[in-house]
Amino acid sequence: MSKALPWIYLTLAILGAIIPWMGNLEFIQSNPEQGFNIQQFIEEATINPASRSLVSDLLIGASAVSLWIVIEAKRLNIKGWWIALAACVTISFACGAPLFLFLRERHLIKSSNESQENSLD
Repeated sequence: MSKALPWIYLTLAILGAIIPWMGNLEFIQSNPEQGFNIQQFIEEATINPASRSLVSDLLIGASAVSLWIVIEAKRLNIKGWWIALAACVTISFACGAPLFLFLRERHLIKSSNESQENSLD
């Protein structure tokens, strides 16, 4: 396993928090009297067939990956997995999914190192 991989995932999680929120802030600034109007956001996000396709793709993919996060985290006993799931909902899926991959990869590396140490004993 590459020791760089977790850091690549963490970098993607950070970018996945910043870049989508830049768009959210731009949306909020374009409607200063309303702030973050979720109804208007959904209307604008589904205004044409291309955007509806992307929204549908994101919702289905995010649902599948969120389910996998819960199952995989419990299967491997990954600590802090719920933070990644919360990030998917509160920050962005583009943040939460790579954050979970970071946690998972870090857990796998730690488990692999422990297995190697135990085999040397």
